[in-house]
Amino acid sequence: MSTQKNSDVSVYVQGVERSFGQGETTVHILRGLDLTVRVGQLVALYGPSGSGKTTLLNLIGALDYPNAGSIEVCGQDIVHLGERARARLRRRQIGFIFQSYTLLPTYTAVENIDLTLRLPGLGYFERRNRAKTALSAVGLSAWANHVPDELSGGQRQRVAIARALALRPAIILADEPTSGLDTPTARRVLTLFRGIAEAQGTTFLIVSHDPMIVEYVDTAYDLLDGRLSPRPRTNT
Repeated sequence: MSTQKNSDVSVYVQGVERSFGQGETTVHILRGLDLTVRVGQLVALYGPSGSGKTTLLNLIGALDYPNAGSIEVCGQDIVHLGERARARLRRRQIGFIFQSYTLLPTYTAVENIDLTLRLPGLGYFERRNRAKTALSAVGLSAWANHVPDELSGGQRQRVAIARALALRPAIILADEPTSGLDTPTARRVLTLFRGIAEAQGTTFLIVSHDPMIVEYVDTAYDLLDGRLSPRPRTNT
């Protein structure tokens, strides 16, 4: 049974702990972490390398399990979901933007997006329409039929972003989405995120070291010592 208090809450994390190793070699990454993100919010997560930002995204994305605590995503208690249900949630409700792009090298940009859209069972014409629309949104229409080796690092990152957007999921988990992008392109992508959040109610959790992202999100947190603390806004 869901313990989520409000229907407008997209992600609800309570008392989550995550550690790796055993005995004296145990490394505690997350220590009783709490986080509530509402539908359509953009939230940024900052912290030094190794602080647990990507670990937290993996937990929320049902790619990993916590040692303790509860996690609800789209109203579902994902900690106690079976593997099949977790996979279905990932296919239909969660979009991932990985720092490493994870593009198939022999597939073109549009084919990489199309492949992801096959998982929830979308028809051919719907897949192609979504893929082309997403590539246009990130400024890559002219590169739709190019394979990753023919693209720059920044272009590959934009294909990865387009792939997540094309799914039109409830939540997008983005790990360093502006990495490798020049400043004008990064601002264009962040403005796009904001527009999608407002138009479709999509929730964005963005892990980053990029201070510019604070300008575009509703809330920013610093992850230190296994817990989150609000990052103060500064006047610019």
